[in-house]
Amino acid sequence: MNINCGIDTGLSAQDERSISAVLIAYASAIDLRDWDLFRSCFIADCQADYGDFGSWQNIADLTDFMREAHARLGPTLHRISNIKLTNAQGGANATSYVDALLSPENKQGPMHRGIGSYDDFIVRTSDGWKIARRTFTALIIGSERDQA
Repeated sequence: MNINCGIDTGLSAQDERSISAVLIAYASAIDLRDWDLFRSCFIADCQADYGDFGSWQNIADLTDFMREAHARLGPTLHRISNIKLTNAQGGANATSYVDALLSPENKQGPMHRGIGSYDDFIVRTSDGWKIARRTFTALIIGSERDQA
């Protein structure tokens, strides 16, 4: 759910629901390893900056990275929350929190956790709303070993 609490975002209620659905589909796509769904959340020439993890200038390269990064993991759980939307020239700005749990491929390895936020610029296309630019800001990145 988004946190606009009745504040006029300049977007229709349907646009707010559709944009929120794209953000949630992104997280679900990673957990399901559904790379077609993942690609459908972004425009082809998206710009994505994930800080220390890297930056990409198109969805093909970003998808390749995500596929590779998650290939050696067990089940994952990416949760998107606190979605805040505002209308912007040419699209919408979205800020959301992410809390990701990444389990090891084998039960002997450490559980990893990534907590941070996404700042996105989302555009309306003929196929619906899609992420055009994303910046990930990490708050906590680590494993249960780091906490010990």
